Amino acid sequence: MRVTRLKEDVLKEAVNLIQSLDPRPGQSIQTGEPEYVIPDVLVRKHNGHWTVELNSDSIPRLQINQHYASMCNNARNDGDSQFIRSNLQDAKWLIKSLESRNDTLLRVSRCIVEQQQAFFEQGEEYMKPMVLADIAQAVEMHESTISRVTTQKYLHSPRGIFELKYFFSSHVNTEGGGEASSTAIRALVKKLIAAENPAKPLSDSKLTSLLSEQGIMVARRTVAKYRESLSIPPSNQRKQLV
Repeated sequence: MRVTRLKEDVLKEAVNLIQSLDPRPGQSIQTGEPEYVIPDVLVRKHNGHWTVELNSDSIPRLQINQHYASMCNNARNDGDSQFIRSNLQDAKWLIKSLESRNDTLLRVSRCIVEQQQAFFEQGEEYMKPMVLADIAQAVEMHESTISRVTTQKYLHSPRGIFELKYFFSSHVNTEGGGEASSTAIRALVKKLIAAENPAKPLSDSKLTSLLSEQGIMVARRTVAKYRESLSIPPSNQRKQLV
């Protein structure tokens, strides 16, 4: 009371009010437990070479219970035996299907890392244009299979964790007859803006011109689309008074 200079009844009322408040108000709007990504594939550089392997922690460990398997021959009647054999066959099929899926995931992941090695070495600016058909042709599988095996499957690398679909992007033709991926162009736009003069931020037209000087021919509206996808405001909103 001496410090706050409040009357005792006023102080008690204030203390009671404070004690009635929720010290963790955010919990009331929390939707549930946070979901963490467990990578399906691990990518490491070992002795100068990139290695790709499945994450054993994300692979279901399934095996046939031999006690129940042996019951096929010891069933009391043909009906029981047929029931056990049918379920045993289903279990074997499930295990074989999972093994096949894991093999496909590993083959596709290795192919992606091989194709995008420059990205793992140097970053987004070096991402190559790549579509599902490129990987499908390389591993001799259908595009729909590649699409399924790369959806909600994650890769852990020294550069972070990425969904496998992240490595697929459209391309833009370059002046020299080559191609640049949309991911690489987006990274260049981000880099140019990060290095701009805050007092004279780069307009979309200027960014288009700077990309053109690097041989990347894109329309101004395309640059604006990339900038917006990076959640970067236009130049007039980025300008700072110095």
